[in-house]
Amino acid sequence: MQSRYLTIAGAALLAATVALPAGAQVKLPEQMSWTAYDTGSSGFNMAVAIGQVFKTKYNSDIRVLPAGNDVARLQPLKTGRATASAMGIGTYFAQEGVMEFGVKEWGPQPLQLILSSTACNGLSLGVAKDSGIKDVKDMKGKRIGFVVGSPALNQNALAIMAFGGVTRNDVKIVEFSNYGAMWKGMVNNEVDAAFASTISGQAKEVEASPRGLVWPAMPASDKAGWDRVAKVGPYFYPHKATCGAGGITKDAGIDMAAYPYPIVMVYESQPADLVYSIAKAMIETYPQYRDAAPGADGFEVKRQNLTWVIPYHAGTIKALKEAGAWTDAAQKHNDALLKRQATLATAWKAYVATNPADDKFAAGWSKARADALKKVGMDPVFE
Repeated sequence: MQSRYLTIAGAALLAATVALPAGAQVKLPEQMSWTAYDTGSSGFNMAVAIGQVFKTKYNSDIRVLPAGNDVARLQPLKTGRATASAMGIGTYFAQEGVMEFGVKEWGPQPLQLILSSTACNGLSLGVAKDSGIKDVKDMKGKRIGFVVGSPALNQNALAIMAFGGVTRNDVKIVEFSNYGAMWKGMVNNEVDAAFASTISGQAKEVEASPRGLVWPAMPASDKAGWDRVAKVGPYFYPHKATCGAGGITKDAGIDMAAYPYPIVMVYESQPADLVYSIAKAMIETYPQYRDAAPGADGFEVKRQNLTWVIPYHAGTIKALKEAGAWTDAAQKHNDALLKRQATLATAWKAYVATNPADDKFAAGWSKARADALKKVGMDPVFE
């Protein structure tokens, strides 16, 4: 999965370069706004921890704006009211122009990475102990939490369910207004399972409640199960979680799913020198914030996945080169991802120009998107 786009022909197109002087220093604005998941989520906590260190060392204030869904997290970036976001996998859906982003107001978004966290935590469906769910297949007939306007959380839930051969039609979907409300629903016995990081504050709250919390195992050895996951969520990979709520410890880890989270990202239009400064600052101050919030240690340079599904910003690439982490293979992969984004942008512009009827817009875009990607030898993933 992590090398999905490495075989794309013409990967050298759109190679990223950074017009910054050698030995450039960190120059951060006095104030920045970042968006993140709800207050108490692990992503929010990590963003706050980074902000506190930035304030101390660089006198740069980061205001972290909590938002309950992916659309709400990206809107401030799209309109220029925020610089970056500590996003989840909604970054990928927005790049692809699918789910809630496959509408006239959005379409494929040119999003690019600063840094992301890959830590000891896992990302999966946590289930209430009293639900009777032992394995993923046991979710049939159970209540699964969804969040309105959050393709990330909802698609993730479906991908985890797929491991056990469970589909949307096999469960009862219970919708909530935001991520925090969904996990309150777990405490209040309104739902049996919800997606989260094992180290989120909400997961710990359910663990401490009368219902309790467990995480069904997803062994890497179950190839058929992981093949089913890949068809729904190609950004997931097998991972042994060794920290978090629900009895997970270093000595009692659980085989489950993961992808980098949070994903600190920006629009490609952000100036390279600004993104370079943010990335360099995160790299330089890593020792100061790595223990300030659970999961923050995952921002370490050596843990960056350089061949994942989202391209790195040109400013970040310069910072990673200075850190000795960037490779020729990473550049080739990044070029392929930039070509994918360019292909999607061209397809979107051409499709919107046809002025499709509102009631046919989504279906028409889905076909136009798939056709454009297939034409250049890329996997549409969503059809």
